[in-house]
Amino acid sequence: MLMKLLLRSAVFLVACAAGPLAIARDAPADTSAGKPPVPLLWKVTGQGDARLYLLGSFHLLKPQDYPLSSDVEQAFEASQRVLFEVTPEELQSPQMASQMVQVATRKDGSELKRDLDSPTWQKLQAYATQNKLPLAQLQGMKAWFVGLTITVGQMQKLGLDPELGLDRHFMQRAQKAGKKTAGLEDMSSQINLLDGMSVQEQRQMLSEALDEAGKGDAQAQMLHEAWRRGDDRLLWNRMGVEMRQKYPQLYQRINTDRNDAWVPKLLPYLQAGQGGTLVVVGGLHLLGNDGVVEKLRAKGYKVERVCSACKAKRP
Repeated sequence: MLMKLLLRSAVFLVACAAGPLAIARDAPADTSAGKPPVPLLWKVTGQGDARLYLLGSFHLLKPQDYPLSSDVEQAFEASQRVLFEVTPEELQSPQMASQMVQVATRKDGSELKRDLDSPTWQKLQAYATQNKLPLAQLQGMKAWFVGLTITVGQMQKLGLDPELGLDRHFMQRAQKAGKKTAGLEDMSSQINLLDGMSVQEQRQMLSEALDEAGKGDAQAQMLHEAWRRGDDRLLWNRMGVEMRQKYPQLYQRINTDRNDAWVPKLLPYLQAGQGGTLVVVGGLHLLGNDGVVEKLRAKGYKVERVCSACKAKRP
């Protein structure tokens, strides 16, 4: 369970930095439906013409996940600017990958094996052999980086591609359309969040990544399918609720504290004269009673789900 929330939070960063440890892809035939994904999209009505469109992202997607729904396209067209977790400039910077690898590299002369229990180390050895990963190189990295690298590689085997993630899609769209972009936090804060995990948390994340790989990545498939269906309830229950119950302190740092930091940065865009603003962030940040959606509703703003497909299903 630990791995799932961290993956949602930072997997698109690690996917860019994990090149040296990349796992060869062998994607299965895609079975996604031909219909566009049902969006995790909310509209927040501000003063005058001000509108926020909150769009829940999945950081790795398939070609079959495009085109997007008309609801999302209309939100993009109605927006003068697009906000992301980090700026496109930072995410696309060559220094980003080197910075993450530098932080993730062990500098105290120790090896990864020291931080792992015997069963996890044995599973990692077997996984590295099976997937032709250089174990000597893994030994020089911190456990959080190795765990996320394995998760990204496994998702790529399923045909999920970080280059097709919703964040990158709208970064490219905004650039082509000449729309302004900004970030809600900087890249260093995301990297430091991962690097600040305790040894126990890192060990747990790596262990769960290996376990999930051994189960055929059922969780990754389930989460992707739930995102496609716009199933906010399942995503919240299987990610947010379980994470908050089992790892409350880590959940606070990774989700709640960041939501609290983002809301004040969003409020100016709800002032009269701002027009439309599209906000693209990891889907879990929008869900639950401590998500951005409910925090803005609690401040008195009108917040409504935008989902034509959901309305069509109602009797």
